[in-house]
Amino acid sequence: MSKQLHLNAFLMSTGHHEASWRLPESDPFANVKVEHYQELARTAERGKFDSVFFADSPVLIGTVGRRPAGSLEPTVLLTAIAAVTSRIGLIATASTTYNEPFNLARRFASVDHVSGGRAGWNVVTTAGPEAARNFNLSDQPAHAERYERAAEFLEVAYKLWDSWQDDAAIADKSEGVWAVQERVQPIDHVGRYFQVRGPLNLPRSPQGHPLIVQAGSSEDGKGLAARYAEAVFTAQQTLEDAQEFYRDLKARAVALGRDPSSVKILPGIVPVIGSTVEEAERLEHKLDSLIRPEYARSQLAKTLRVSPEDLPFDQQLPAELPDEDEIEGAKSRYTLIVTLARREKLTVRELIGRLGGGRGHRTFTGTPEQVADAIQQWFEAGAADGFNIMPPVLPSGLTTFVDEVIPILQARGLFRREYTGTTLRDHYGLPRPAGNTGRLQEASA
Repeated sequence: MSKQLHLNAFLMSTGHHEASWRLPESDPFANVKVEHYQELARTAERGKFDSVFFADSPVLIGTVGRRPAGSLEPTVLLTAIAAVTSRIGLIATASTTYNEPFNLARRFASVDHVSGGRAGWNVVTTAGPEAARNFNLSDQPAHAERYERAAEFLEVAYKLWDSWQDDAAIADKSEGVWAVQERVQPIDHVGRYFQVRGPLNLPRSPQGHPLIVQAGSSEDGKGLAARYAEAVFTAQQTLEDAQEFYRDLKARAVALGRDPSSVKILPGIVPVIGSTVEEAERLEHKLDSLIRPEYARSQLAKTLRVSPEDLPFDQQLPAELPDEDEIEGAKSRYTLIVTLARREKLTVRELIGRLGGGRGHRTFTGTPEQVADAIQQWFEAGAADGFNIMPPVLPSGLTTFVDEVIPILQARGLFRREYTGTTLRDHYGLPRPAGNTGRLQEASA
């Protein structure tokens, strides 16, 4: 079989377009309704998606007037979705800055057990001082420090997942021995950020390790991804930028002794789909017309570290803006936004419209065939191993993609017609890690 796409459905309340909740057919309270997400996951599974994904942040983001605010804790949500699906992978975001390794290792191992081996963890370090203030800190840790902590956090998680041998539980009823104690050992981790005795209070899960996903594209983010990530969610606006990111990250993985095919790179794409180009453009224009520009400008100003008054709607971005090195928050997203605005000479109003659909991810408007063409072009040009599909409106955008774009990709031999495995690692073509606590202890010593 020829190389095939990996597709992840990135699900967000009423859709990724910030004005999607204002459409007559949208449920503005869908963000807290488990039935909404269960139905979306079933639709994605019908389309044979590799996985569904939920972003998360330990802080209320933005202005509550702008769009449905707040979200269900995603690992809790994944367990509810696991109960109504059987094959699709289940990926949730969790922060290494505002959690402890034992808690998250247990939580994702639990989801892996509950789902029969379908769990994935999107590892983030969480940008912004607002989150820090929810955790007894006055400001966020420095960017480099957050990534150093994340690396050690992952090493501890690996040790905990491997603290039980696969054959530890023997359930010998005749001898009255449930598990062999020698096959369950403490990890005794002592590092710069963490001291963890272990072992995990849960047997090794079906996948051994939940799939590790990473989404940062800064230098520190790419370094973390090259060492640990098995799937990488990224935002690229042009084919050339996507190809450069793809080459760079694969080369970094090779330099660390990894097989580059074990790191799947999935750029985000927001497909605005219509039966004709005109119909797709009408939907795009309708959504953009519903954006509240004052809310969007306020959020843009926060990202750029300027005041809203410095961003007149009908002028381009100020000539003087901070360098990326001065940004301690989301460095790569800051650079993407500024580069987009400068390259296309966008006014603030135009930039707000471009960001309204996907916050910097590529938006593509057209027919199902044109969307399939756009996906195929990047895939075959060495810019992506697959895509993070971000419907602008939910549930209709996902249903349209599954019913009208997926069959085209299948007919072209680019995407599976049926699942061939049962775990998330099976879907991504990745092996189940063998337990090897000794190696991990040595690596972090």
